[in-house]
Amino acid sequence: MQRGITGSYETTIAGGEQVRAFMPHPLPPEPPLDISNARQRLLERATLALGRLDSITLLLPDPNLFLYAYVRREAVLSSQIEGTQSSLSDLLLFELEEAPGAPFDDVVEVSNYVAALEHGMARLREGFPLSNRLIREMHAELLSRGRGSEKAPGEFRRTQNWIGGTRPGNAHFIPPPPTQVEECMAALERFIHDEHTPYPTLVKAALAHVQFETIHPFLDGNGRIGRLLIAFILHHHEALSQPLLYLSLYFKQHRAEYYRLLDLVRSEGDWEAWLDFFLEGVESTATNAVQTARRLVTLFKEDDARIKSLRRAASALRVFNALCERPVITLNEVCRRSSSSFPTATKGMEALLSLGIAQEVTGQRRNRVFTYQRYLDILNEGTEPL
Repeated sequence: MQRGITGSYETTIAGGEQVRAFMPHPLPPEPPLDISNARQRLLERATLALGRLDSITLLLPDPNLFLYAYVRREAVLSSQIEGTQSSLSDLLLFELEEAPGAPFDDVVEVSNYVAALEHGMARLREGFPLSNRLIREMHAELLSRGRGSEKAPGEFRRTQNWIGGTRPGNAHFIPPPPTQVEECMAALERFIHDEHTPYPTLVKAALAHVQFETIHPFLDGNGRIGRLLIAFILHHHEALSQPLLYLSLYFKQHRAEYYRLLDLVRSEGDWEAWLDFFLEGVESTATNAVQTARRLVTLFKEDDARIKSLRRAASALRVFNALCERPVITLNEVCRRSSSSFPTATKGMEALLSLGIAQEVTGQRRNRVFTYQRYLDILNEGTEPL
């Protein structure tokens, strides 16, 4: 539906130039969304896929294993959209403090994303509400070090920003003036918590994401926080018991269409085209996540059976369990996680190497790093840098 422009323009000064900043109308859209029969079926399919994703905890022997790896995969993907070139293996190596190799900006950026996500999850578990304060706390974690750390971490912007172009005058889009950011974000927070909104949680998450990206309340990190907001809204409204739906891969694969539809909402009010795209992404992403979890369960069972066929399998199984927890690991970390002595951990790892389950990646005699490569290969699908 083409409602016309979904906001108003305010003339302001940015970078010494006069520009027209866009002020979005508060949510929900007016007139209300057109939930046609076809769109209702799309919503039902996405909701069913979300339910299957939520029940993934029943499939996995230890859901935290999947959550650990999946969160880091999302961090890599979401950061790639912003231009980083870090891989999942880079991140896991960086998190091993004793591992060789100096940290570099891209990995620090991805690591910050993990910290922001885990901070938000911990706060929600404590009963803290999904709120602008929590969004700012997560942003502070996101920009706590490395690139962007000088761009007011944890604070809504006090200067004008812009999207695209080399300067405000030739920008693709100018978000609201800094004087209006607090008011816009307060209205968004009210919408997220409005129990009288006649839309299901998935639709609210779709609308809120566009509104957040339009407000662009921070000087840096808006895209990453805006993508996290989707998962946190679904978790807050109990559509997911864990914030496990991450759409970064879908947005990465359909990047041009994603930005085109955001513009279409602003310029023509076509929320329905965006909603269709979003719901298709939810169904696809949730289905793929369940398939990934099943593949990992199969992999773990197959390799567990291979290890148990060894004459002395006990030490190898302890090492294998540690490798399932951390698919990039050192022997010292194996000792900590398996409560094994260094000689026992070494012997167990040698058994995994002989079976081809583990691989050593440094080629060194000291400070060796081992990977569970088949595990990483499953998680790495689609994470190749742009």
